[in-house]
Amino acid sequence: MTIELTSELNKPNQRQLWRAAIKLPLYSVIIVPMWVGTAVAIAETGTINWQNLILFLISALVIQTWTNLTNDVFDDETGVDIHKYHSVVKLTGKKTAILWLANGLLIMGLLITGLICWWQRDLNLMIIVVIDCFLGYIYQGPPFRLSYHGVGEILCFFAYSLSTLAFYYAQNPQVSETILASSICVGFATSMILFCSHFHQVEDDLAGGKYSPVVRFGTEKSAQILSWSAVINYSLIGLFVWLGMLPIWGLICLLSVFYAIKLCSYVNRYHSQPQKVSNCKFIAVAMYFWFGLLLGVGIVIPSLIA
Repeated sequence: MTIELTSELNKPNQRQLWRAAIKLPLYSVIIVPMWVGTAVAIAETGTINWQNLILFLISALVIQTWTNLTNDVFDDETGVDIHKYHSVVKLTGKKTAILWLANGLLIMGLLITGLICWWQRDLNLMIIVVIDCFLGYIYQGPPFRLSYHGVGEILCFFAYSLSTLAFYYAQNPQVSETILASSICVGFATSMILFCSHFHQVEDDLAGGKYSPVVRFGTEKSAQILSWSAVINYSLIGLFVWLGMLPIWGLICLLSVFYAIKLCSYVNRYHSQPQKVSNCKFIAVAMYFWFGLLLGVGIVIPSLIA
């Protein structure tokens, strides 16, 4: 997670910096798509292909690591990470080596995906993953750097919607209404985590020429936007249940609304205090985890009852 401090006296030690650099809590952005996508496949087929699940999870994790490492490299080039002490590039001082390592992980992830495609005799999974990787690159990578133009949340929505679809497709190579609805909900919730990451770094973003939504709208209005985003996300669950795209048990994920309330309340209170509001990402990840976990449970329950 992010540790933003402004003085050397308060600078955390190396162990704390490396712990923050590894970003373990943020890997829930892979665990949730895995669980929801696989849950839909189990509900529709009654089976689970453990070989494909484990292999594709490894592929997704190494590709996510590629995204995290290249983001550190690209942000270092623009100066946005000037106060990000836990950047892997800053900790190692070896930007070129980190970039080569990241690209090696990307190739590894694509090769594993290719193996699954070979088993399935279907290239659609590879197409989904390649599009996902392209979205991940244009988010921060030159010459695009679309996140610097304030559209990072849109890219994030499509990227993690596709990730959820990919985990489903690795189990059941087709597309259904349920996986489309589930993917939309997961993508929207993931975008909320990214949105929360901007509140504490407005000054650094401005200095680096990064016009995130929070920079464009200001912290107060952005806090209000976050609240409305939470309302929309949970309303989507009700809408998809009403349309029959999700089972009625899908409403169980509404129990995670308590984390959403806590998140929105916290951000509305501390939106203009960078050191305090930086913690909102922890709350956003907790909301996201429980939202995805309960959504998957709600999708699987009907097949278990049957």
